[in-house]
Amino acid sequence: MTTANEPMNLGDLLKFEEESFYSRDEVTVAAGQTLALGTVVGRNTTSGEVAALDPAATDGTEIAIGVMAEDVDATAAPTQAVMIARHALVALPALVGPPGITAEQIATALSQLESRGIVVREGA
Repeated sequence: MTTANEPMNLGDLLKFEEESFYSRDEVTVAAGQTLALGTVVGRNTTSGEVAALDPAATDGTEIAIGVMAEDVDATAAPTQAVMIARHALVALPALVGPPGITAEQIATALSQLESRGIVVREGA
């Protein structure tokens, strides 16, 4: 029997959100970024654009502010996208972090998300 592999979808990531899309924000993803659904992001304090979390940065992208609610390809130019920003429950296995992120950096990012009302659960 052939096995079909389904790509991750929003239901794999987002387990609860508030009514009327209150949990979501439209954001601008910085040029040069290709972000998958579930990518944890920070906001550049100069441009206001979001980019993949970078714990070593000093431009604001070192602070986790949300989770991408869709795949976005902004390689050519800044691109509008939707992010989970508040009052939501997300599944830990569906989150995407930067390569080489340490356990301490993961704990910090999860704490930052929780301070924004984004609760992360292993078995969500």
